[in-house]
Amino acid sequence: MNARVDTPVLSQLSNRHLDALEEETIFILREVAAAFERPALLFSGGKDSLVMLRCAEKAFGAGRIPYPLLMIDTGHNFPEVTDFRDFRAQELGAELIVRSVEDSMARGTVRLAHAEEPRNAHQSVTLLEAIEEFRFDALIGGARRDEEKARAKERIFSHRDSFGQWQPKAQRPELWTLFNTRIAPGEHFRVFPISNWTELDVWQYIEREQIALPSLYYSHPRHIVERKGLLVPVTELTPPKDGETVVVRDVRFRTLGDITCTCPVESTAATAAEIVIETLAAEVSERGATRMDDKTSEASMEKRKKDGYF
Repeated sequence: MNARVDTPVLSQLSNRHLDALEEETIFILREVAAAFERPALLFSGGKDSLVMLRCAEKAFGAGRIPYPLLMIDTGHNFPEVTDFRDFRAQELGAELIVRSVEDSMARGTVRLAHAEEPRNAHQSVTLLEAIEEFRFDALIGGARRDEEKARAKERIFSHRDSFGQWQPKAQRPELWTLFNTRIAPGEHFRVFPISNWTELDVWQYIEREQIALPSLYYSHPRHIVERKGLLVPVTELTPPKDGETVVVRDVRFRTLGDITCTCPVESTAATAAEIVIETLAAEVSERGATRMDDKTSEASMEKRKKDGYF
């Protein structure tokens, strides 16, 4: 993915549809505030949650977002992202709650098969513990339907049973933006206000609104190794294996998560406008191109969602 800004293409690319997407997202964010007693907004410091946060700021005003921000930290997140998360929450005057997979490990509710096992899937346990601790009845997430097949099945208001599990065959109809928000004790909803956005929409919105992002989203030189068709960043958590050659490439991250399973793509795009042009030419979804944990099987995401994942 190597492209510089093509000014004629960018000038011909309409972004008028962003107003409708933004309006829908703001409506959903306000609907959650009205329909639930103890909602929270899942906030990682990544691009999708920052887009949601900008819409929440427009919906309620800075310092007036009516629900806390919640982050489930694996302990293996990029420091650039967690630092930006803290900065943005403080800048908005929003309450930030962080719960750690490492705390779940200390309690014995999460047990790794081995020390190098990725912790990403284990976030489900910590998330369900946080739901129980704060009695959240709705969690607002930044998942989009274009990311992955299982997420394409998701309703905007996605019901979870008393075990925190998702039943894809038992989802409620959503007609004419009428949402059934009734829940029994112990149940909750996952709400996805940007479900109908695409990766291109997100980057067009970031470019239009001039939303600040962690620097990892933009091109930078990084030591990587090629592994199973992916560019794996060389870090203390992801060292090169025997026989692998470490090289320096200009890369950026299309999505950001746990260091142990998140890979960059080769890119020279240094601005949101340049990423818009690159995204127009992308043939693989951002998770398909960058997430090792989604490569384990065709149904890996759906299985994790049934167990309580985001």
